[in-house]
Amino acid sequence: MKQHYPLFINGEFVESSSGEVIETFNPATGEVIGTVAKANREDVDKAVAAARAAFEQGKWPKMNAARRAKIMIKIASIMTERLPELIKAEVLNSGKTVSAAKGQIGQAIEDFEFYAAAAMTQSGDVNQVPNGFFNYTVKEPVGVCGQIIPWNYPLMMAAWKIAPALATGCTVVLKPASPTPITAYMLAEICQEAGVPAGVVNVITGSGSEIGPYMTEHPGIDKIAFTGETETGKDIMARASKTIKRITLELGGKSPNIVFDDCDIDGAVDGSLYGIFYNTGQSCEARSRLFVHANIYDRFMEKFIEKAKRLRVGDPFAEGVHMGAVISASHERVIDGYVKLAVEEGAEVLLGGKRPEGPEFEKGHWYMPTVIGNVRNDMRVAQEEIFGPVVVVMKFHDEQDVIRQANDTIFGLGSAIWTKDHGKAHRVASAIKAGIVMVNSPISAFPGTPFGGYKQSGFGRELALETLNLYTETKSVVSYVGPKPLNLFGL
Repeated sequence: MKQHYPLFINGEFVESSSGEVIETFNPATGEVIGTVAKANREDVDKAVAAARAAFEQGKWPKMNAARRAKIMIKIASIMTERLPELIKAEVLNSGKTVSAAKGQIGQAIEDFEFYAAAAMTQSGDVNQVPNGFFNYTVKEPVGVCGQIIPWNYPLMMAAWKIAPALATGCTVVLKPASPTPITAYMLAEICQEAGVPAGVVNVITGSGSEIGPYMTEHPGIDKIAFTGETETGKDIMARASKTIKRITLELGGKSPNIVFDDCDIDGAVDGSLYGIFYNTGQSCEARSRLFVHANIYDRFMEKFIEKAKRLRVGDPFAEGVHMGAVISASHERVIDGYVKLAVEEGAEVLLGGKRPEGPEFEKGHWYMPTVIGNVRNDMRVAQEEIFGPVVVVMKFHDEQDVIRQANDTIFGLGSAIWTKDHGKAHRVASAIKAGIVMVNSPISAFPGTPFGGYKQSGFGRELALETLNLYTETKSVVSYVGPKPLNLFGL
């Protein structure tokens, strides 16, 4: 891992126009682990110009799909070779555990493999039309894609964005989150080593409030793909409208986790723990609203809290640790503020609700796994995204009651159902207004499964074959092949 990463523009590492840098930290210790160049608007212009030139020159978009696929397989191969280095950098920069980083980077590798295969599936249609006409459609890359990713899954989110763009022949200007940029630059190096032409993948870091809006309004960018919180997504949607950009938004969530009284309680406990405390709760689809049927509430909660007490928080590199650090001091304050607000609203902290104690937690940014009971669904703590290791628990009495409460939110990203009755599972799944429904499992995504939300959780689906449609335009070619020339005016 390097101590400094310049911007990656047109196949070269270059310093920012201003010479400014951003320090990046290890959330588990608070220590500076390196610096990255801080891009400004001039640097955005350079990156967009490089991406535009690469697209217009056509070396990548016009390349045979099989050749693009071969290069993407090479990217996955190099990532596999550099896996220990990538894992170390991801853990140092994000504070997540080694086990979490290993799984997420493993999926990032699979994303490139999946989209390498998907690149070969792109095809148009032939449509029957009457009276001597012939119609066919072709898929063409949308152009230059501005991609803005969050800090919670740095390398995996970069792969979710870059891989489908490359598969379709687009070029990219990627903006990683300022707190976690390192593995995005490492991925840029890997793309170059694998044979991606200069200018096709560009990576720039800078102030989200400055260069993010500038990218969104930039006339040289044809599409914006954003993953992040909902208010920023609304702003992006408004700004992108000025140039009618194509947009994909994967936004916030407050996902319900519904435990019916006929479930396998031990399985539901284990899955519910993972669903909220994985990645230290810093997941957009974290199942942070836990609904438990009244008939099993006491039994379930006794087991849930007993196991939550056994979760290990600590050094992300240590074996057996379940939860690492939260991303920053400011985010730790946000999480704690919501817990205090819950108490003010009349809820009760059943577990956690504070920073862990001990000498190993004197530095860095930490929060205990937290369980809040006596919650009503109209409380702010049940309606607003906390984005940390905090679950709010509510009791329900019947199926219609819990469906109503589950859907009573502005969000609609993830959801989970625990029951042995498969008829009930699929009945409830059809009633839940969410893009993802997990049945008797806490796992929300694999390469090939659509990921995205309803309502204010955004629109567009990532990680699937249909994602390719978000990076392409459909051209319809209508040709007359009849025996006589057309004389529609009859002259």
